[in-house]
Amino acid sequence: QVQLVESGGGLVQPGGSLRLSCTASRSIYLMAWYRQTPGKQRELVATITSALTPNYAPSMLDRFTISRVNLKNAVYLSIDNLRPEDTAVYYCAADPQTITPPQVPTYWGQGTQVAVSS
Repeated sequence: QVQLVESGGGLVQPGGSLRLSCTASRSIYLMAWYRQTPGKQRELVATITSALTPNYAPSMLDRFTISRVNLKNAVYLSIDNLRPEDTAVYYCAADPQTITPPQVPTYWGQGTQVAVSS
């Protein structure tokens, strides 16, 4: 089992930036960020391997940056130029091996709410 704990969500004004953090209870190969808005399916934002290779969903290429610190078992998601449509619950996820959508990771955090509003 792997426990994932997210932090860093909150209320942000449009145009602002935010960095989400997630810490895993042990090292694991793949870490990822997903998000979900009410009434919509959970969508992939980005993944990153223990080799620090990132992979972004096509719609997330421009304002999202995933990073990782293996020594801390931590993954981060920086979001720039936030828009109201970025409002969602952001979930940290992890898996011991590569996933290919529509596969989803095995382990999930509880999520952290991001609200973008003036």
